[in-house]
Amino acid sequence: MGFKCGIVGLPNVGKSTLFNAVTQTAAAQAANYPFCTIEPNVGEVAVPDPRLFELARIGGSKEVIPTRITFVDIAGLVRGASKGEGLGNKFLANIREVDAIVHVLRCFEDGDVTHVEGAVDPVRDAEIVETELMLADLESLEKRLVGLEKKANSGEKDAKAQVALMGKALVLLEQGKPARLADIEREERSAWRALNLLTTKPVLYVCNVEEDAAAEGNAASAEIAAKAAAEGAGVVVISAAIEAELAQLDGEERAEFLETLGLAEAGLDRLIHAGYLLLDLITYFTVGPKEARAWTVKRDTAAPKAAGVIHTDFEKGFIRAETIAFDDYVCLGGENPAKDAGKMRLEGKDYTVRDGDVMHFRFAN
Repeated sequence: MGFKCGIVGLPNVGKSTLFNAVTQTAAAQAANYPFCTIEPNVGEVAVPDPRLFELARIGGSKEVIPTRITFVDIAGLVRGASKGEGLGNKFLANIREVDAIVHVLRCFEDGDVTHVEGAVDPVRDAEIVETELMLADLESLEKRLVGLEKKANSGEKDAKAQVALMGKALVLLEQGKPARLADIEREERSAWRALNLLTTKPVLYVCNVEEDAAAEGNAASAEIAAKAAAEGAGVVVISAAIEAELAQLDGEERAEFLETLGLAEAGLDRLIHAGYLLLDLITYFTVGPKEARAWTVKRDTAAPKAAGVIHTDFEKGFIRAETIAFDDYVCLGGENPAKDAGKMRLEGKDYTVRDGDVMHFRFAN
């Protein structure tokens, strides 16, 4: 299991350039006019994790299989998208299918690249997109409430609960705030997700800056960072132009290029790390002579459910998980030395998987 991010934003902010770079493909057409991306382009990239290669080396694994992240390049949105303007209907339908919104904002000046709003202002741009999503959510909720309120008034318990949840969203939306700011109880979370509101999805702002600002950002990206902090959203500074160049280089050349720019890692790596943090994801590993493999789960996932990511039979027939912490596996030199040192733990159904766990699941057929 990885996760799916929808790359959104106004036209001509660098969405498709970023998509092409991070997926190292030319699947999305990058051009200087609105709506150059019509159908959503989908690309998968491996999640960088040096731990996996270290485990493979120690375990003598023949193959290394990282977990993967899916990027969906979604058509550019304009004012009125919630009413179908531009390609709004496609935009809104596509965004409902993703786990998180990667909102690309133009934070650079370039007279050769037209801005659909006439001038560069990333805070305004962010508000345009957010407003259209809120308007779409409002319309969706108001339509659904008509029938639900009748059922609730007749005494249907489930309908009453749904109306109450929708009310929490409506209060915020009518104040011009996204529904993700609602205070939702643990027992309500499943029903809340089922509402499938656009503004409940976590947001990661990507500030697309000029090359010289890739390391530290600029005044425009600082404004977005402040906005993100106030909203509890994520933020990453990236130069899509630099990422496009990096995509054409091999490992050693990439490292040298990044060093000359004063960057510790590529924008893709920072984007993925920020996405993991935003979605509260962790990685566990399986290691054997055939392969070393990374698996992604939500934090606080119980061992049986984590096993089910590999195969549903593992979850259904779960008996126990043989677990070694990553540091113990590496420091002691593998599975058998860890066992000998008493560092392999036998964990049951109530065990919560931790980031970096090296696991072997026992299950009944």
